[in-house]
This record gives sequence, C-alpha cells and structure tokens, in this order.
Amino acid sequence: MLHEIDGGIEWHGGHQVVRVEPWGADSVRVRAGLYRLHSGIPGALDERPAADAEIRVKGDTAHLVNGEITAEVDDDGMLRFLRSSSQAELLAEQRAHFWWPGSRTYTSTGNGYYRIEQLFAAYEGERMFGLGQHTHGLFDQKGAVVDLVQRNAEVSIPFLFSSRGYGLLWNSPAVGRVELAGNGTRWVSDSARQIDYWVTAGADPAAIMANYAGATGHAPMLPEWASGFWQCKLRYKTQEELMEVAREHKRRGLPLSVIVADFFHWTHLGDWRFDPREWPDPEGMVRELRAMGTELMVSVWPSVSPLSENFAEMLRRGLLVATEQGPPVHADWADKGVDGKVQVSFYDATNPQAREFVWDRIQRNYHDLGVRVWWLDACEPEIKPGHQHNLHYHAGPGAEVANIYPAEHARGFYEGMRAAGESEVVTLCRSAWAGSQRYGAALWSGDIAPTFASLRTQIRAGLNVAMSGIPWWTTDIGGFHGGDQDSPQYRELLVRWFQYGVFCPLLRLHGFREPFVDDLHPQMSGGPNEVWSYGEEVYDRLRELLFLRERLRPYVMEQMRAAHESGMPPMRPLFVDFPGDARAWEVDDAFMFGPDVLVAPVAEYGAREHDVYLPEGTRWREPYSGEVYPGGTLVHLPAPLDRAPVLVREGASVPVAG
Repeated sequence: MLHEIDGGIEWHGGHQVVRVEPWGADSVRVRAGLYRLHSGIPGALDERPAADAEIRVKGDTAHLVNGEITAEVDDDGMLRFLRSSSQAELLAEQRAHFWWPGSRTYTSTGNGYYRIEQLFAAYEGERMFGLGQHTHGLFDQKGAVVDLVQRNAEVSIPFLFSSRGYGLLWNSPAVGRVELAGNGTRWVSDSARQIDYWVTAGADPAAIMANYAGATGHAPMLPEWASGFWQCKLRYKTQEELMEVAREHKRRGLPLSVIVADFFHWTHLGDWRFDPREWPDPEGMVRELRAMGTELMVSVWPSVSPLSENFAEMLRRGLLVATEQGPPVHADWADKGVDGKVQVSFYDATNPQAREFVWDRIQRNYHDLGVRVWWLDACEPEIKPGHQHNLHYHAGPGAEVANIYPAEHARGFYEGMRAAGESEVVTLCRSAWAGSQRYGAALWSGDIAPTFASLRTQIRAGLNVAMSGIPWWTTDIGGFHGGDQDSPQYRELLVRWFQYGVFCPLLRLHGFREPFVDDLHPQMSGGPNEVWSYGEEVYDRLRELLFLRERLRPYVMEQMRAAHESGMPPMRPLFVDFPGDARAWEVDDAFMFGPDVLVAPVAEYGAREHDVYLPEGTRWREPYSGEVYPGGTLVHLPAPLDRAPVLVREGASVPVAG
C-alpha cells in the first residue's frame, strides 16, 4: 500500500490513490483521487521545485522530511504534518466517522467528477487568517463558513494561514466552501476530479509567506510611479473633462501619479477602444499626462456585447465562455446606442487563444497610443445570475475551474505587456486567485458601501488579503456606492478613510458620488470626486495627506522591494512582525506598514481619541509630539480630525511628521 516514488510517497488502498511530494522549501504537496491522478488540472503550482527531502518507508508508516515539515502517512492513507525540529503536530487529516468515511469523501456528480470533501482536525486556540477578501468583517476566521467563489467584493484565494505555524493552499479553483468549525476544518469542492493541497511550515509568519511566494510566484517590483496618488471617479465622460482634472492638480501643485478613464469610454462593450467622439486624441492625452508625471489607466472589461465589432468573430472561433445549456450569454449590461440593457458574454480567459485575441485589440487600440496601466474591472467574471455550474471554460467545467478566471485574465495582460517589451506591469483587478500576484495584479476591495462600518470591514479585509499572498491592495477611498458631498458625516468619513488609504500599499480615490446621473445608461456617472470637491476644510486635510504620502514614497518602495524579493506584504497584521506577542494576534483594528510604522485608523464617527495596543519588544514614538511609549501596553491617544494615530518604532527614521 505504501511505496516510494520519484522523490515522494504514494499510497494505494481500494480505489484510492494518494501522492505526497516535497514542493519547495519546508513544504509538501498532496494529491488524492479515485483510480488515478490527473495531470493538466489548472492550479497555482508549477513544476515541482527541487528539494532535498528524506523519505523513509518502514512497515505500515512512511515519512517525508523536507526541511521544517514532515509528512507522515499511515497504512490507511491518513496524513499528519509535523514540525521537523520538534516533532510537534501542526495539522492532521481527520476521519469524518470512525467507520466511514475517512478524511476524504468522493460523491459522484457524474462522468468522473465528484463532490469532494477533505477533513482536517480542529485545535483549541487556533486562529485562521487569509482566504482572500470577504465582507463578513472577520479578522480571525475560525468558526466561519467561507464560500470559495468569485463575486464582486468577495475574492476567493484559498490560502489559509494558521497561528499554529503552518499555511495551507487548497490548490483547486473549483467552486465550493471551507468550513472552519470547532470540530474540524473541511474543504469542499462541488464538482472536481481530485484533491490537491499544499502545506508549508515556518519558524515565523514571514517564513511561511516567503514559502508561499516561492511556490505560487513573487510579485514583480512595483514601478515607482505607482506608489503615489491615483485619482478616479465614476466617471470622466470625455477626454477634456479628465484632462481638466489633471491640469487642476498641476495648477494647485498637487501630486498625481495615475488618473483613470473608467467604463463607457469605449464605442461598444468588447470593442476595447476609445470612442473618438468623446476621446478625440488619446495619444496626445497620454503624452500631455506623462509630461505632468501622470500615467493614464484605462478600464478594460472582459465582457463582450453582441453589438461589438469583435463579437461575431469571437463567437465563431469559440473564444467566449460556453454554457452547458443555452446560448453563451452571461449577464445583462448597458451599452452605447441602446436605452436598455443587452445580453453580454465574457471572453474565455482560460483559453490562450482568447487571451491573445484580447491582447491584440488592447495593444492596437490602447498600448500603441501609449497606455500602459490597466484596470481589469468586473473580472470575477461578473456573471448574472452567478451560476458557475452552467458555464464551461477552455480549462474545464465551470464548477471545477471557475475561480481561476481572474488570475488567467491578469496573466493575459502580463504576458502581452512583457511580449511588447514592457518591464513594468500593473493591473488593478476586482478579483484574484492564488498566484495572481505573479502577474502584477493589484487587488482592490470592490464596490463597497460609503460608511464607517464599511471602513472597519476594509481594515480587516486588507489584512487577510496580505496573509493571502497579494502585496498590492487598495480600496475605494470613501466607499463606492454613494457619498453625499454636503453631509458632515460623509466628509468626516472621507477624511478618516484617506488617513487609512495613505498607509495602504496603493493610494486611490474612487467612488460613485451623489448626485448620480443615470438618465440614459451610456451617460451613467456620478458627482465630482476630487480632493477639492468637499469644501475647503476637507481639502486642506486631504492636501496634507497627499504630501504625507509623497514623503513616504521612498519608504513605500523599500517595502515593495521586500514584497518582491521575499513575499512580505507591506501592510500586515501586528503578529507578522511580533509573533511572540500573544496580544498582537488579537488586534484587528491596527496594522504594521513595513517594519517601522504602526497605523491605527479611526473608524468611528465623531471619535477624537483612540486606544492603541503597542506590541512588546520595542518602544514606540509618536511622531508629532515626540513622546515615546513602552511596548506591550495599551495607550490612549488623541485622534483629532486632522490625523489618526500613527507610531514609529523607536530608532527608525520615517518622515511621518515631515
């Protein structure tokens, strides 16, 4: 039943086969299935990295030792994962029942596909982080049931970081869920062919994140221009409107790194080109902006209207996502030239030929005009209704592969840019999957509410994104769905959110502000959303924050270098830098920005004071007053509206106060 294979261990029992292999530093990969193991199923793990593993098969037990992790396989095919240095159990598969089933369950859905369950033991006191980005508002997700499906503001990245000192990647893009229950952790795929997961161990959280980046890909080096301020609203309707905003930044002496041409700048959805009636000289626009030190980012959707000049060819060549039943229609959406909505399709990003087709249009219609920054909106993809089980992709049935779509979409732009000779690739994406970071994908938190409760949720969501291996992250400052410029409460929210955004990896102002304009769908737009749009008092505060970010940019780029080289996210929970401080694992309303800056955003209306926990092991300096506080203490700090509590590690030189 147990035998050694090329560099690994394989177990056979009944109709089941389990394979265990070393996979990168301190890590192992496990695949299990009925009758055979399949190759070619999409995932986040490339060819097996070299590893100097020790394999011992003795009697009814086998061990694979790869650095700090040891995988133990018994004669029933059950696995335990141990820390090699201490032989302490990190994680173990667990039986669902003493008689049947074991830790793995396969229930046929037909034609060689199964509803799959994989069960692991639960441990008292374990905390669980990562899993992408969710709106449940939880930091520690122990006790939650989390859907594994891509939706607007719900990003499925199935990497789980445990306080017990391990990380687990569920290397399957299948639709399903993970149950982090008190009596076990269960991963479920609704319909798939086999189990595939990867486990890593590390001496500290930084080591685990480094191992994960080594296995799934390192983020590129963020271009320096991307570390500044990004200006955006829904939407600038014309070239002249957008340029006037950029010129006003220049007149006021305000920094502006990126400005965005949002949706409906196109002729038809899926044409992927500027409407010349509204954008008569995009090449001249890009040239003028670049002379100001500003890049133009263009919104690109993966959906294709039947009115598009590309629709018929893409349909004929099979480049659109197919459906199991019915025509290849995936959502209803507005398009130019019609008063109502049309039935649109999505191109199949899992098809290499479809990616090449889309990039060819992007290159001819945008890149050749000088555009080099991409906003990949609605890239879940945003199907309506969300029936992934009715879709069929080039890579396989929707139920088995749908979650990988945003990563493959970003891949098409990354590979296209590199083939075009570009070394700097940034794509702002509304969704992601494991490995998206290797393609220059920057994630933002989707279409969120403009409330203090939403801001609190973003703080926790961003920390879990960091623990999911995505170092480039941002939010719509002020929220997306609304925001009354004349409301004192909303103005305060905008200031507090901007104070938070300055210390996010990317700084971006965006939103669908009141009053809305939606008399005809092609004119869909919102009110002004520039830093000067909210009155002089708000403007003065936002202006100072813009220059704070400018002062921080060298420090930001140091953190981006670390993210590129080691997988360390710039914005991270306190426990990443202070794993030995038990209380640091509980803090969900503050974070480290790099190793030297502790940020405690204010996320309550009217609050002018804030309690902040300072991790032990160092002393902390308040940069404006110069006062120094001991670590391991909870301090009560002033939080006037012009700034939120930010503290600097004693001895560090970070120009927070100028």
